[in-house]
Amino acid sequence: MPGDGLVLDESYRLAHLPLVAPGHPRVIPSREGRHYDHGRHPRVVSLVLPVPQASLAAAPAFAALERELRASPLAGKIAWDVAARRADRLHATLCGSLAVGSDAEPSLTDGQRAALAALGPVAVELRGLFSGNVNLGRLYLRVYPERRDGADMLATIQRIVGRPPSGLYVVGLHALTDDLDPAEAACLADLIERWWDRPILRLTVEALWLLWATDDQVLDGGVLATVPLAGGAA
Repeated sequence: MPGDGLVLDESYRLAHLPLVAPGHPRVIPSREGRHYDHGRHPRVVSLVLPVPQASLAAAPAFAALERELRASPLAGKIAWDVAARRADRLHATLCGSLAVGSDAEPSLTDGQRAALAALGPVAVELRGLFSGNVNLGRLYLRVYPERRDGADMLATIQRIVGRPPSGLYVVGLHALTDDLDPAEAACLADLIERWWDRPILRLTVEALWLLWATDDQVLDGGVLATVPLAGGAA
């Protein structure tokens, strides 16, 4: 990245840029074979790991990271208003698209719910900053799962629900409104390098969410139900 800018990729310009900068000339309104229309898509329900905004906001490391971002050359290209609108829906997706369509309901069997409840609370640690090689324009925190008897507990959840382990869990934190020039991209690269492995927040997760959304920022979405990771019913 140093010496080069950061160019928002096609997937980001189709799924996210219409939501955070709808007037941007490089927005992709729609594309044949994809279900996006100006960033919107049919209703999907996913199983996600919730991140309480109050806990994150109270973490000194997170406050320090946010101060650095706000003071950085790329601050003017971060959609701060979008981050504020979705603050109560911060999450890491574990099992996406369990149900698709306005009438579809998520299908967790009684056996799956019982197996999830039998796990008990799961500990995770958030670290960051992270930017992947897909959806260039999103900034994330990475989720490091508890290992119990050597097993990745988030991968265990995915297996219970019938999904292959992903090995990567991220919380969408911020969205960019434009490409970054070389100086801005160099600043982001420096932030990522310095914050890559720094602990931000440790959580003990006692329940997951079934989260519905009609866009990838979950600006239009909400929690359908909680799925306990310790006895009880949803």
